[in-house]
Amino acid sequence: MTMSESLSLVSASKSFGGWIKRYKHHSRALDCEMIFAIYLPPQAENETVPLMWWLSGLTCTDENFMQKAGAQRVAAELGIAIVCPDTSPRGLDLPGEHDSYDFGSGAGFYVNATREPWSRHYRMYDYVADELPSVVRQHFPLNGRESISGHSMGGHGALVLALRHPGRYSAVSAFSPVVNPSTCPWGKKAFSNYLGDDAGAWTQYDACELVAKGASRQPLFIDQGEADNFLEEQLRPERLEAVCTEHDHPLTLRRQPGYDHSYFFIATFIEDHLRYHAERLQKQA
Repeated sequence: MTMSESLSLVSASKSFGGWIKRYKHHSRALDCEMIFAIYLPPQAENETVPLMWWLSGLTCTDENFMQKAGAQRVAAELGIAIVCPDTSPRGLDLPGEHDSYDFGSGAGFYVNATREPWSRHYRMYDYVADELPSVVRQHFPLNGRESISGHSMGGHGALVLALRHPGRYSAVSAFSPVVNPSTCPWGKKAFSNYLGDDAGAWTQYDACELVAKGASRQPLFIDQGEADNFLEEQLRPERLEAVCTEHDHPLTLRRQPGYDHSYFFIATFIEDHLRYHAERLQKQA
């Protein structure tokens, strides 16, 4: 096997009859060691199962969702595997990489960086779109049917990946996604440093821009907490709502009164998302 195909088990914990496992491998796309987590439901002991990708947000690792979302019970019932990648390359110590929570370490933004010193390692789009899917398909009992979801920066990543790969994902959903990163402080900071100052290069990683260009007809399902302290400055769901209305793009946007940006919000509604994904993964069969 090549280096990227060789996995080293980091930990394993049984949960609702299935297993949460963490693996280390060398990523060629990122040129560093990476860890990802997978939940294998009990059905995976005897048959192949569908897969939901979960992309996490700023400051997170592969562990946040597995430990805080409370998804394993329903995933076990539905027979869905879940893979959680990390959110950026690790162990590099590039200049300025750890200076702020919203850029560099823990903040890969699911793009392929084109500016130095980031371009050699910060290629999270290729890692999540191509390399890691190839790795998990080789090693785990998956049936080829996939969906994708995520939170905040990861919600941005999930929407962008689904819109740029029509037909690949049976379903896409998101919690509190950054829907128009080209125009918000988080996105401007990340995109200008990773991609340069040409805003035209940013549009390929912007859900609102992709919807406007008609990149895909993928239905979008989003939950947004109305008490989210990032709502007005960073998330701006009304912008995606407007562009979807203008271009007749299917969107379900649920505004949840009183809920914030935390995993308490995600844990409250993750069952709805898993059942939404399961229904569409079954239809793809």
